[in-house]
Amino acid sequence: MKKILPALLLLSFTTALAQMPQTTFEKSDGTQTGTYEEVITYYRQLAASSVNVEIKTMGLTDSGEPLHLVTIDLTGAHDPAAARENNRTVILINNGIHPGEPDGIEASMMLARDLLEPDNQGLLENAFLAIIPVYNIGGALNRNSTSRVNQSGPEAYGFRGNARNYDLNRDFIKADTRNARSFHEIYHWLKPDLFIDTHVSNGADYQYKITHLATQHNKIGGAMGEYIYKEFTPALEQKMNEKDFPITPYVNVFNRTPEERGFSQFLDNPRYSTGYTALFNTLGFMIETHMLKPFNDRVLATYAFLMASLELARDDGDIIRSLHREVPVPRPGDEHPVSWTTDMALADTITFLGYEGSMTESQVTGQQRLLYDRQKPFEKEIPYFNHFKAKETIIIPRAYVIPGGWHEVISLLEANDVSLIEIEADTTMNLEVYHVGEYETSRRPYEGHFMHSSVMLEKRMENVDLHAGDLIAWVNQPSGRFLVETLEPQAADSYFAWNFFDTILQQKEGFSPYVFEDLALDLLEKDDALRIAFEEKKESDPEFAGNWYAQLNYIYEHSDYKEKAHLRYPIYRLP
Repeated sequence: MKKILPALLLLSFTTALAQMPQTTFEKSDGTQTGTYEEVITYYRQLAASSVNVEIKTMGLTDSGEPLHLVTIDLTGAHDPAAARENNRTVILINNGIHPGEPDGIEASMMLARDLLEPDNQGLLENAFLAIIPVYNIGGALNRNSTSRVNQSGPEAYGFRGNARNYDLNRDFIKADTRNARSFHEIYHWLKPDLFIDTHVSNGADYQYKITHLATQHNKIGGAMGEYIYKEFTPALEQKMNEKDFPITPYVNVFNRTPEERGFSQFLDNPRYSTGYTALFNTLGFMIETHMLKPFNDRVLATYAFLMASLELARDDGDIIRSLHREVPVPRPGDEHPVSWTTDMALADTITFLGYEGSMTESQVTGQQRLLYDRQKPFEKEIPYFNHFKAKETIIIPRAYVIPGGWHEVISLLEANDVSLIEIEADTTMNLEVYHVGEYETSRRPYEGHFMHSSVMLEKRMENVDLHAGDLIAWVNQPSGRFLVETLEPQAADSYFAWNFFDTILQQKEGFSPYVFEDLALDLLEKDDALRIAFEEKKESDPEFAGNWYAQLNYIYEHSDYKEKAHLRYPIYRLP
């Protein structure tokens, strides 16, 4: 067997283990990554060699191929519910969300095999490990050697977009893809205590082979947020140092050096994998190896990280399980942040291992370009802005009322373990109703959508006619936070933001001016308040006073003839 692993990672391979399959990475001396077919074949061979490994399919992907899940369970039961009942830590590793970043694919394959070695089985004595071998199968099948233009190996790899060219790491809320729908099934079957998503990234040059992107601690909040920030992350960094793979937070800068003024933590909104899992209080980590480092080094760094995570899960399993499974249920009447911003008044100081960078004249453009000098490494204390504060908050209602016609939204809520109760008979309820005022819409498409933001709302108490089959979702349930952050229109990744309710933004009926003139006069004569407000607006707004259509429309908008569905958000709140 080729021994690629460095001394600190070498395992005591037994004769039986030596007969187990090798990865494409190992067989190529660290220069290649396996094709999708090779990866699945490898896991099937591993499962055939041990009852402790199982590979199964769970749902389809946009490629038409099924999504595979590998479980490693020393009990041989491969039942996450049983693992939870027996106080074992459930861990999920997701690979190949961007198949051009295959480091985790290879590292997880070696990890799964090496955990069968008797000396390593202690890591799973109180744990249940699940691995998605390749999440973006369509991208993995779209193999090339050029799309990762700045990346140092492997020789060939997959493409970032999936079979329908979606970036799957923007799809966890909107779930436009079969991949995301299948992930929801896997996630809620497993209910993982610890989630790891493997990536490769660039953005600056520095000495580290690997960086981490932890679930933002303020955003996940509560005791879990405190644990991630104060205990798990520092312990993880210490373990990586001990394995000779120092790690730093994900470097989030563009065309400047990290030490220039520090850098901020990446905000993992719910569209991203760790932002999605945070809605269910799961401890999440995304790792980003450095694409400028050789493929061999990146895979080994990923392997070290996965091993370090398993070691921490072993040591702190009781704490992690307790924090995750005591999901803080939203409390009606409390304020809840639905969007966040970096708190620039607070920063931690980190020791950063970088390279000196400078601006110099480009031989291509003749303009200034950034150039790093790897002959000038440095170690400096720099600010790291990893504290966030609420940008916008809402008051949590007791429940949301969802008309049955919004079936796409309902199916996504059900797929995410939201408990819904049907209204049995037609009724009328006094509910809070949002009316949409100003909002901004992106001018360019983003992942198949023109997203809304900066939403201004007017909230009114109204009598709402409901019908048998409409649904009530009480907020005080384990999926309550998911409910709030998808149904509140102002939330960063709400279903409103992702265009699920765009039909209410278009007026369906209107008036013909030559007919409405007489009715408008009659309305003004019969409604003193409307007439006074109308005259005041003409006096105070010259543009309005000079626009006959705007004046007629004003009267129409303030009359009973106005279309009630227009700009009326169709999800109601029970305060």
